[in-house]
Amino acid sequence: MRVLVTGGAGFIGSNFVRRTVDGTLLGASEITVLDKLTYAGSLTNLSTLPSGSYKFIQGDICDTNLVNRLAKENDVIINFAAESHVDRSILRAKDFVETNVLGTQNLLDAALRNEIKTFLQISTDEVYGTISEGSWSEDFPLLPNSPYSASKASADLIARSYYRTFGLDVRITRSTNNYGPHQFPEKIIPLFVTNLITGKKVPLYGKGLNVRDWVHVDDHCRGIHAALMKGKAGEIYNIGGGEEITNKELTSIILTKMGKDNSSIEYVSDRPGHDLRYSVSIDKSAMELGYQPQVKFDEGIVETIEWYKKNMQWWLPLKI
Repeated sequence: MRVLVTGGAGFIGSNFVRRTVDGTLLGASEITVLDKLTYAGSLTNLSTLPSGSYKFIQGDICDTNLVNRLAKENDVIINFAAESHVDRSILRAKDFVETNVLGTQNLLDAALRNEIKTFLQISTDEVYGTISEGSWSEDFPLLPNSPYSASKASADLIARSYYRTFGLDVRITRSTNNYGPHQFPEKIIPLFVTNLITGKKVPLYGKGLNVRDWVHVDDHCRGIHAALMKGKAGEIYNIGGGEEITNKELTSIILTKMGKDNSSIEYVSDRPGHDLRYSVSIDKSAMELGYQPQVKFDEGIVETIEWYKKNMQWWLPLKI
């Protein structure tokens, strides 16, 4: 099975590639990585892989000629490529629409034109909006509240339309908040960890009462692999970690693990349109894919903190 991984030099995509090459995830005989190498993508994320274990192409998923050529050479497309930071989407929504919506549509066209076997769209639980109690199943309506989540919801709907209209085998996964090694330090966990390593305070939005479910990137990639190998055309699969905590609780955990106290917290004005709570049901993924998270948050966060402590050369140049 020849697999084109778009956004494969980013945080989640590179993890999927590494785990595929090392045999943790099985099924791919050839891997091609397509990545634009924007600020959040780096070949250092793939530097531990043996030479010749994958093919790398630098390029944009909006490049019609390029993606058409690559689609001809592959059987499966897994689309990780996306602008993904909510704060940046508030400042520059156009970038998110171009990459996340038009780029996905361009990939879908190439997949249809070249008879790709399966197109796997990697999405987010943020497309559902916010939920005060209970959990979203895959058939909940999409009510995104930020330009980022709206662009991802749009991409999901376009992807679904290619299944309904053209019969293309499209599958969609929606995960909760990811964490783990190699995550760009603008995201909350690596931001807080790297700030504390460098003696800075951690900026906590509002009162810190926003609730998120955390899934380790390894578990997310296991879920993606299960959707590829066991999923069905036209289906959506939620991938969660079962670790719901408030941002304030998350901050306290990180501070404690790093030997700091509340004096390291700097409360800042809340983000516009900040969703209060995300929560997905993974019942469908458990039943149809056999998916269950394996990494406990208390263990995963320690591993993540240690990775950032040992890899300052990776993230220090990335700090704004």
